[in-house]
Amino acid sequence: MTTPSGIAAGRPQPQTTVEQPGGPFIRHSIAGRRAMYVSSATAFSGLINNPLVAAPGYTRGFRVLTSAGSGSGVATVATTADSPFAVYSLIQLKDSFGTPLIVAPGYEGTNLIQLFSGQYGLEENSNPLNIGQTYSPVSTGAGSSGNFVYSTYLPLEFAKAYGVISSANASLLPTLQFNLGAASAVYTTAPTTNPTITTTVDQDFYWLPEGVSVEPPGLGTTCQWIYQPANPTIGSAGSLNVQLPRLGGFLTTIIGELRDSAGARTTTGSGSNGGWGSRIRFLVDGVPLVDSLLTTIYEDMSITWPGYGMQNNALGGTAPTTGSAGGIVQVGGVIAFSYKNGLSQQQFGLLDTGEAYLSTNPGTQLEFACAPWGGVASGPMTLNALCGQVVPSGALIQGLPEV
Repeated sequence: MTTPSGIAAGRPQPQTTVEQPGGPFIRHSIAGRRAMYVSSATAFSGLINNPLVAAPGYTRGFRVLTSAGSGSGVATVATTADSPFAVYSLIQLKDSFGTPLIVAPGYEGTNLIQLFSGQYGLEENSNPLNIGQTYSPVSTGAGSSGNFVYSTYLPLEFAKAYGVISSANASLLPTLQFNLGAASAVYTTAPTTNPTITTTVDQDFYWLPEGVSVEPPGLGTTCQWIYQPANPTIGSAGSLNVQLPRLGGFLTTIIGELRDSAGARTTTGSGSNGGWGSRIRFLVDGVPLVDSLLTTIYEDMSITWPGYGMQNNALGGTAPTTGSAGGIVQVGGVIAFSYKNGLSQQQFGLLDTGEAYLSTNPGTQLEFACAPWGGVASGPMTLNALCGQVVPSGALIQGLPEV
C-alpha cells in the first residue's frame, strides 16, 4: 500500500520557535505588529474615535501614519511653526480602566515625546528626522495643495518589555482618540480647498509566549505623559519661580515648553533665548538641582540626544545662526532634562536600568526659575510641562530585568 506523504487538512504546523523553560520574558516572546484601523477623509476639526481591536499579547505602543490629501489651491500656502504636527489639537490614549497614558496636543504628543522620551528608537534626534521615512512636509508655494505625510509613535514601553499593557482580552482594551484642530493650526495661509486627513493606526505588541507561563516584567506599570500648564504665568523679562504640576511618580524625562499669550512657542535663534533666561534653575523642594547657563543646557541636550544639533525646520527648530546657542539647532521654546542616562551620558532608549529616575511623590514641588526670564513681544508666557512619569504596579524594577 502507498503511504500518504501529505499533511492532513486542518492540522496546524508545529511551533518551531519554542525556547527551553526559564529566563526572561523576551526570550519566549516575539515582537509583532498588526493593523488597528484606517480612518479616511476626516475634515479639519473632526474627531477620530475608532475602537481598537484585541491582539494576542501585550501592547508596546501604536504606530500612527497621518496623511493629508486632496487639497488644492491657487494661493501661496504658508504654515504655522507647529505644522504639520498641530493637525491634532488633542490626543488621548487611556488604558481599559480610563487611566490616562498619553494626553497631549498634536505637536507635543506626536513630536516632543518622540524626540526626547527614548521610547521611539535610539538616537531619535539624528537622521536628522526620525518621524518616518515617508515624511513629506506641507506642500507650500504658489498653487500648492497643502498636503503632507508624517508618521509617529505613541509609546507605552519605556524599557525593554517594561511598561506594556495586556491586549488579549477584547473586553479590556485601551482607547485612543484624536481631536483634529482647525485648519488655522496648520496653515497661516490655507489652500483654496483644505486637504482631508487619513489616519492609519497599527499596534506594536509582544506575542503571548508559546509553551511557557511568563509575563513581562512589572506588568501593570505604566509610563504616563500628561501635558499640563505650570503656574504662574511669566511676564516679559520677569524674575520669578514657576511651579510645575504635582506629579508623584518616577520621572524619566522633564520637558519644559514656553508659549506666548497667543499660544505660539517662543522662538530661538540669534540674540534670543526663546523666552528662557540666560541662566536657568531647576529646583526640587526648594533645592536647586540644576543651576546652569542656558547654553550649557543646550550642550547637555546635544550630549544626551546625539543628533539634536542636526534638527531642521521641519521639527520646529531654527537654522544655526551666528550668535545662537553654540550654533545648535534648537526646538523653539523647549528644553529637556533626561533621567534615562544612568548607563552613560547618552540616552540609550529602551536599554535603561531605571536607577537614575527622579523619585517624586504628590508632595514634591518642582520649579523652574530665571532671574530674569527672556523678553517676549506677546506676553505673558505660559510654561507647559510634559513629563514622562513611571507609575509602578509594585516596587519599581531597577537594573536590567531582561538580561
